[in-house]
Amino acid sequence: MADRLTPLGEHRYALTATWTGNSGTGTSGYRDYRRDVTIEVAGKPDLLASADKPFRGDPARWNPEDLLLASLSECHLLSYLHACVTEGVVVTSYRDSASGTMREDGAGGGAFVEVTLRPEVVVAETSMIEAAERAHAQAHEWCFIANSMNFPVRHEATVRAAQD
Repeated sequence: MADRLTPLGEHRYALTATWTGNSGTGTSGYRDYRRDVTIEVAGKPDLLASADKPFRGDPARWNPEDLLLASLSECHLLSYLHACVTEGVVVTSYRDSASGTMREDGAGGGAFVEVTLRPEVVVAETSMIEAAERAHAQAHEWCFIANSMNFPVRHEATVRAAQD
């Protein structure tokens, strides 16, 4: 729920996550239930999620690690487009091949240790390339999601002009 802006500039979000993996005996044993979850946000299509395959999840569904990486990638993309507009850069194409590393701690937990975004950007004119490259730093500063992480979010961007 991103429709309320508090007077202090605080945004609130809400969703419902419903476990749909009860195979009939609940969590009677570690192998006795599916990790299936349905994530609902009012006015949006449901998102079918699960654990990642190594954690007994359904590989055909989104998992928390995918969603974290997607959030970082999309937040940078949207912040970048805004930064380019403010710099007078016309972006005609943007595609990110993002990756991240999550490390288990051996005690049942773990954490992401890094994410690398690899945006491939096409701008309208060669004269815009330098400003388009600088805009990635501004986008990183503006990205709410990256600013919320306790691990490095790196950028290996390439920018080229449409006529190149």
